[in-house]
Amino acid sequence: MTRILQRNPAINLPVAVRGAGVYLYDRDGREYIDASGGAAVSCLGHGHPDILAAMRTQLDKLAYAHSSFFTTEVAETLAETLVASAPAGISHAYFVCDGSEAVEAALKMARQYFVDIGQPQRKHLIARRQSYHGNTLGALAVTGREWNRAPFEPLLIRTTHVSPCYEYREKRVDETPEQYGERLARELDETIQRLGSDQVIAFIAETVGGATLGCVTPVPGYFKRVREICDRYGVLLILDEVMCGMGRTGSLHACVEEGVAPDLMTIAKGLGGGYQAIGAVLVQQKIVEAIRQGLGAFQHGHTYLAHPMGAAAALAVQQVIVRDKLLDNVKRQGAGLVQRLQAAFAEHPHIGDIRGRGLFQAVELVQDRETKMPFAAAKKISGRLKAEAMARGLCCYPSSGTVDGRAGDHVMLAPPFIVSDAELDMIVERLKGAFDAVIA
Repeated sequence: MTRILQRNPAINLPVAVRGAGVYLYDRDGREYIDASGGAAVSCLGHGHPDILAAMRTQLDKLAYAHSSFFTTEVAETLAETLVASAPAGISHAYFVCDGSEAVEAALKMARQYFVDIGQPQRKHLIARRQSYHGNTLGALAVTGREWNRAPFEPLLIRTTHVSPCYEYREKRVDETPEQYGERLARELDETIQRLGSDQVIAFIAETVGGATLGCVTPVPGYFKRVREICDRYGVLLILDEVMCGMGRTGSLHACVEEGVAPDLMTIAKGLGGGYQAIGAVLVQQKIVEAIRQGLGAFQHGHTYLAHPMGAAAALAVQQVIVRDKLLDNVKRQGAGLVQRLQAAFAEHPHIGDIRGRGLFQAVELVQDRETKMPFAAAKKISGRLKAEAMARGLCCYPSSGTVDGRAGDHVMLAPPFIVSDAELDMIVERLKGAFDAVIA
């Protein structure tokens, strides 16, 4: 009997004992293809020798130094590396331990920015329905996934939620994708005006939707219009790339493909590839200068900020991605994954949508393809799909509540950047087997 309070105490989890490449192995000797990288984390797979070597070297030098007393060479080098490849205007990195912490820090940084520049009346945050930004109280407050929020609603800061960019379900038949994006932009504009154009702190959005909606890409021009609207009212734009960033979509930062630069950007999962716990906020120069000239320090912090071991792992991961030209592989193998998913599922009566970018792909399941009616929540499609996939040696990322927080199911695939053609074949073959077993 485990003494760990698991996420779901009713489920007996297998015990993972080893990882190699795209594979994980449990205590009973079973092999699993890690086709989702956990939660889109393991971008280089498991047991990469160069990452392990970098971590051993750092461990021999220095395992920990508190960030209120020291900086470290490895954290400084990582920050320089990230800023050098960041969107325009980003000048600094603030290191934390995961994506929720990164979002929490970004929200507080945005608020402090306005305090520091003499606009302390700004108090509103705007986010999107059916979003996911994390599970700390601040991150959960901006998250638009209702079943996550509901038990803790009395504890959450007030956030206004606008429509997601969810073309498959929410674009009208009489709209082009561009017209749909313009409608969403007008909704954001009107919401800012309703709350007070000098009262809004920030708009936060996932550049490519992650866990709640499943790899939903924005329509053309959407984020450019969002950027224009935020600039018009002096509202900060926070882009959450915790899941979709750091190469997952084929570019180091997904927002580059949208032609925009955020004021604050959160990154995590692919930053360190799961080798150590690390996340970061990438920060525009104007925000750094405001903090320096205002309160003089960012009024926030944790014990393990800029942890040397996390920084060493992340730096090695980023160096391997560049050295081995793995972003090119993400684009190439991402296209191959799409082809395989289309071949397996495009004509299936219970597949509504296949979507994503790079090695970040999702399949949305429906009871009726013509009407897009989802399966009833009581059928627990996503949970059953995960179990069937695991039984076939496949780790994927099914999720429920896709449509409105209650109904709807999708499954995400986010395999490591090193995935081979043969492994893509096995991933889709095993996923189809699991899906057919659940739907039968």
